[in-house]
Amino acid sequence: MSDIGVIGAGAWGTALAIQAARAGRNVTLWARDAANAAAIEQTRLNPRLPGIRLPGGIRVTAHLPSRAAAILLAVPMQYLRGIAARLPRSDAPLVVCAKGVEAGTLRLPLEVLAEVRPGQAAAVLTGPNFAREVAEGMPAAATLAGTDSAMRDHLTALLATASFRLYGNDDAIGAQVGGAAKNVIAIAAGAVIGAGLGENARAALITRSLAELRRLTVALGGRADTVMGLSGLGDLLLTCTGPSSRNFSLGVALGRGETLEAILATRQTVTEGVATAPALVARAAAVDMPICAAVADLLAGRTTLTQAMTDLLARPRRDE
Repeated sequence: MSDIGVIGAGAWGTALAIQAARAGRNVTLWARDAANAAAIEQTRLNPRLPGIRLPGGIRVTAHLPSRAAAILLAVPMQYLRGIAARLPRSDAPLVVCAKGVEAGTLRLPLEVLAEVRPGQAAAVLTGPNFAREVAEGMPAAATLAGTDSAMRDHLTALLATASFRLYGNDDAIGAQVGGAAKNVIAIAAGAVIGAGLGENARAALITRSLAELRRLTVALGGRADTVMGLSGLGDLLLTCTGPSSRNFSLGVALGRGETLEAILATRQTVTEGVATAPALVARAAAVDMPICAAVADLLAGRTTLTQAMTDLLARPRRDE
């Protein structure tokens, strides 16, 4: 039986640990806080996923795993560099389960790993997945992206089950761009709904966001067709329509007139789109990203929702 290490005992890390156990693996789930790790290990319950018991194949600890067939990094994007640098050296492939762009460096997840773990095999797991549904074993699919086909096959064999279908993809750039951009676009979609602008407006925004996502993916060296897959369109649809999405719900609150500071003050979990928006726009440079740029300006207080919508609707007319 192969061992899996999952770094990060938030909702997504816990769900992935449960999924790996469901696939027949022994799992070590790492929590940063020792007291929290001990409480979860004893009660077999994680407050981040209320009511869901951890199966017996999962061991929860505050000690980073040193031996595993694969290590899943399910920590927020802005913590990825620090956590990856602390991992004990091993030959286990690293699977990034975070989505976003690193503030300051403007790096994508696998670019961060290439800097802090040079030479270590790595892939990215991304797609339209809410943690609770995966933890409960509801049907879901995800993309496992990396350039090494043998590694993709190996990781798929370790993690996939009948209810959790994994699709390989060699376009890691496109998969990472989709995962980062969808959080930003979900804030915009939520703001549209929160402001009462209607479903027509949300549908138009999601569709035009796909054009932005395609332009950026191609500009960074990815493929346009990846945008229409699970890591692009699939993740975008889920995050822009599902009330469980932290980014969508933040946008709804903004659309209702709440301030960003007030919204974040009530949250114990990270809303990735807040840090990703300005980093994504900066990484895009000359790529035309009007919706993502509007979200970055809105979050920074440089514009209002009314003004942002006015500016987007006033853009020059053109063929689709």
